[in-house]
Amino acid sequence: MSRKGETTEETSRAPVASRANEAERMKTIYIVYLICALDITWMFLQFSITPYLAKKLGFDTLWFGYLQTMVGVVQLLGGPIFGRFGDLFGARAALSLACGANIVFFLLLAIADSPAMLFIHKLPTIFMHVLPASQMVVTDLTEPEKRAGALSKIGLCFGIGIIVGSTLGGQLSKNFGETFAAYFGVAGSTLSFLLVLKFIPKTTKDGASKSNTQGENEKKSVFNIGEIIRLMKFPRVMPTFFIKIVAGLPSGIFQVMFSIIALEFFKLEPEQNGYLMAYFGIISMIVQGGVIGRLTARYSENSLLLLSIGLSSLVGLAQAYMQNVFQFCLSVVPMVLSLSVFNVITDSILTKSVPSSDTGTMLGLCASVQSLIRTVGPTVGGFLYVKYGVSSIGLIQFFVNVAVFVYLLQRRLNKPDERKE
Repeated sequence: MSRKGETTEETSRAPVASRANEAERMKTIYIVYLICALDITWMFLQFSITPYLAKKLGFDTLWFGYLQTMVGVVQLLGGPIFGRFGDLFGARAALSLACGANIVFFLLLAIADSPAMLFIHKLPTIFMHVLPASQMVVTDLTEPEKRAGALSKIGLCFGIGIIVGSTLGGQLSKNFGETFAAYFGVAGSTLSFLLVLKFIPKTTKDGASKSNTQGENEKKSVFNIGEIIRLMKFPRVMPTFFIKIVAGLPSGIFQVMFSIIALEFFKLEPEQNGYLMAYFGIISMIVQGGVIGRLTARYSENSLLLLSIGLSSLVGLAQAYMQNVFQFCLSVVPMVLSLSVFNVITDSILTKSVPSSDTGTMLGLCASVQSLIRTVGPTVGGFLYVKYGVSSIGLIQFFVNVAVFVYLLQRRLNKPDERKE
């Protein structure tokens, strides 16, 4: 009788424990969203400091381009290493490292008083990967079928960060100077660091993944190229990376060249450019917060990948023939939608294609794709803009994405039995 009573009691406790675990997971995810929004805020605050400080220190456009290229190269090298670090040592260690690097970054920016120091202050960007670290946590704590929707909410944080960071950075720099704004970034990054230590568990992997990772720690290292090569051999990984790089490069070129386009082609004043960035942020918040989740819940990832690439090709065509900022603003909505869907879906496909113990490394590699685009984008975009004008960038985006769209459509027609994952 007693044993039967104990069994009944244990059964009744099971749903309660399950609900408690689910509530704890959701709390962690919401804290990660907050940390991500704060990080984007500090990043855009920094964007309002560095160009003006560089000008004061005698940088011309060429040397400022070298500075930006250095960031792309450093983060390109750091992405896979950071991802492996997260898989081996856990989410809290990865986020702590990223937020700690932010603190050092802003401290060096605050004391930068020479061109050399301005270059040195960019070195911590090798570990400044709060966004991939946040994606690691969300990936670990969500079911595969809900992953794309959860990852899209990080884009909502991005929109909030754009608006708050751009506004805050401009006001602080204008009223108190660049040094004060940089120290404000130190304080903000410290707040993010403390949130990580307080609320993020040591590891967010499930039990099986955790035991596998701990058992192999002695055999694996952060600087293990063989592990990266191993991941590339999983089905769907190489084709998806190929699509992510080829289809993402043209739109990435436009993004890195946008500040020049806004200044020289649209003839925007700094205040007007700030309004345009706020418009970007609002559209991003609407798309990421209210649209992506509904799309991922209703349609398959393969269909959404086709949609994003087809839409991106039309955006490229529109940007090739735009003549003024109003026409560009009309293209922003489909542009943000296509970019958001493309990034969320490719990241989701790649993390599902590898074991859960390796999702951090995969997300680090995804971050390196963006760094690669930022590295080659200024050189390629500058050449195209000077030689052939803004229209050349849009036309290349159109033709490249049409080619990728046809490739994907042909591959899908050759696999008629594919179903929604």
